[in-house]
Amino acid sequence: MSSDSHNPLEQFAIRYYTDMPDVLGMNLNFNNSALFMVMSALLIMLFLTIGMKKRALVPSRFQSMAEMSYEMVANMLRDNVGNEGRQYFPFIFTTFMFVLTCNLLGMMPYSFTATSHIAVTFALAIVIFFGVTIIAIIKHGKKFFSFFLPHGTPWLMAPLMIFIELFAYIARPISLSIRLAANMMAGHTMLKVIAGFVFSLGFLLGWAPIALLVVLTGFEIFVAVLQAYIFAVLTCVYLNDAIHLH
Repeated sequence: MSSDSHNPLEQFAIRYYTDMPDVLGMNLNFNNSALFMVMSALLIMLFLTIGMKKRALVPSRFQSMAEMSYEMVANMLRDNVGNEGRQYFPFIFTTFMFVLTCNLLGMMPYSFTATSHIAVTFALAIVIFFGVTIIAIIKHGKKFFSFFLPHGTPWLMAPLMIFIELFAYIARPISLSIRLAANMMAGHTMLKVIAGFVFSLGFLLGWAPIALLVVLTGFEIFVAVLQAYIFAVLTCVYLNDAIHLH
């Protein structure tokens, strides 16, 4: 057995399935991260297709889950953005479902958690960052830049406040991406470490880590759902700032 099998960080290793030369200095080979993101997208489409195929008056389990997902995101968008945010529902819903599916898919044995890698979460966050910034500029024009100077700020404090607000604004994609990736990596690492104790302690004493592992697995599933929800909520908050310049 390879020594890497006992390494809790081995589960986050990138493995390539193709061996193509770099294009303009970029590695375009298909890897396990891309595979599980494609799987997540396919699972979402399959789930929504099955769930909304019949549209029965008495919904099936899949239809109930699909409708609950729709209602939850719709309420989230309405509560955080208002009626002006309804046109952005497809993007928020897609983002939430993608992050949620990637998180939950990574809970399966021998799978890969794409959202544990900062490259993936930062790519999502930077798209959101530029998206809401473009929306704000199109909607408000030059008035958008007043976002970095709170109303009523003394002119003496204006340079400092502009710097602080601009720094906080630019840091949004960084905090958004690190929060998700760090939570996914920390939880999966902890599960791997506890699972290692089961084999180390043997049959007689291994029941204690197993019991703890069951509890932590349930907690990690909760964290996977919660982090997807937080990611979507923060996206709504940033969208609200872009629309209303709060």
